[in-house]
Amino acid sequence: MSSDASTSTTSTSEPEKQIDTNLQVRFKTEEGKLLLLLPPESNNGEIENPTPMTWTEIWQQLKQRLIAGEKFWQPKTEVELIAFDRLLDTRQLQEIAEALQEEKLQLEKVHTSRRQTAVAAATVGYSVEQKSISTSLNQNSPEKVQPLAEPLYLEMTVRSGVEIRHPGTVIVVGDLNPGGSVIADGDILVWGRLRGVVHAGARGNSKSVIMTLQMEPALIRIAEQVARGPEKPPVQFYPEVAYVVDQSIRISRARDFARM
Repeated sequence: MSSDASTSTTSTSEPEKQIDTNLQVRFKTEEGKLLLLLPPESNNGEIENPTPMTWTEIWQQLKQRLIAGEKFWQPKTEVELIAFDRLLDTRQLQEIAEALQEEKLQLEKVHTSRRQTAVAAATVGYSVEQKSISTSLNQNSPEKVQPLAEPLYLEMTVRSGVEIRHPGTVIVVGDLNPGGSVIADGDILVWGRLRGVVHAGARGNSKSVIMTLQMEPALIRIAEQVARGPEKPPVQFYPEVAYVVDQSIRISRARDFARM
């Protein structure tokens, strides 16, 4: 009888499941930077993933990781948040920043494939880099030519120290201040004063344009062509468009550009 019971117990036991670290909140040091990686919401069919983690689970894991690693970090260490395709709002981003701040860490940049998360991060005042989902979830795969992402629409002022990166067109309803930068694979439209650094057609599309109500860039770039802004601002401003002709950047009034 004891032999049968033992056999029965053995046959019903299940192998212990291994936890995939990619599905956990984790910190990683890379090229001198401290990265905070959140588990993605989707796995693109590459991982036999259980139910995606909730915000409460992520929050609890983050606090545990911070407590476990606090003695290994220098005060005022800058952190870049790798959010993948996880949807985060301004409140959640602020909670992450506050938790880091308690351990004397500073959230500086957010990497995401979600437009909503990119908008929320930019609104709060963090530098943003938006990537496509396939690029974000599979960093080791060779880069493929992909269509532009949907436009990123920001109703805000891009302040000094903030960098916005997006794989499509970027529309800023507000000013781009000196020290701020916008880098887009498509066009860049600044419905205000453009006084920072802009790079349109970042993947080499020389057909991209830069439009603004007031053109005063520190540096302007379209594909591989680069130009500096004027040393003295013009007496009068008009809506203008920067574009590439004969491998050089030209700037024309918007009304004249529309006629061409």
